[in-house]
Amino acid sequence: MAPWIAHYWIIGWDLRGCEPHVAESLPHPNFHVIFEQGTSVVCGVHTSKFSRVLEGQAQVFGIKFRPGGFRPFLDTSASKPADRIIPAKRIFGKDVEALEAALLSSCNENKKVAAANAFFRERVPEPDKTIALAGRLVDRILREPDIKTVEDLVNRTGIGKRSLQRIFNEYVGVSPKWVIRRYRLHELIERFNAGEPPDWPQVALDLWYFDQAHLINDFRSLVGYSPTQYQKLVAKDS
Repeated sequence: MAPWIAHYWIIGWDLRGCEPHVAESLPHPNFHVIFEQGTSVVCGVHTSKFSRVLEGQAQVFGIKFRPGGFRPFLDTSASKPADRIIPAKRIFGKDVEALEAALLSSCNENKKVAAANAFFRERVPEPDKTIALAGRLVDRILREPDIKTVEDLVNRTGIGKRSLQRIFNEYVGVSPKWVIRRYRLHELIERFNAGEPPDWPQVALDLWYFDQAHLINDFRSLVGYSPTQYQKLVAKDS
């Protein structure tokens, strides 16, 4: 399943007698299937920060799909479920209930992974070269920080702008412009965390924002704070 699935992840918590905890994560161009007791869901690409309140006692088994990797399981383009949460049963049918029971049981992690592997091996999609291409394009944006615009990606790959937009819309679920800006903003956050305040006017120019205000709005939608607020939080925690 490696061409489709990036990895599995497992989280458990016991907060009985404690205050609820808010867990947050930055958006990435990936689908997730999240198994939780009675509420197993498919999460399309989230275009802003994802937040979840953890309370009581529970466990979650998650599957992170590669960019483009979930497209074969959909009857529509990957962009349709963006920012949406869909019941897993709607995608995989009633068979997913047995998988949910296995993944949330008390058996060890190796058996849970084996159950997930078996479920998806029975549903191996037909080969699709565009899935692999979509994954390579996203990986290239991630690994080459000097790709700052869609035009840069066109020049690097030789794929026309409209073709790139179609591939990303159909397979990844968001536009190439979104992926580029989000990964570059992730790098800015890492610079903040390392104590390196960015040159905002230059950053806005590099990422082809019309002005700093648009860049700051994107940053706020990504992390939930303005750059100044986030910088103060980092300084406070360091």
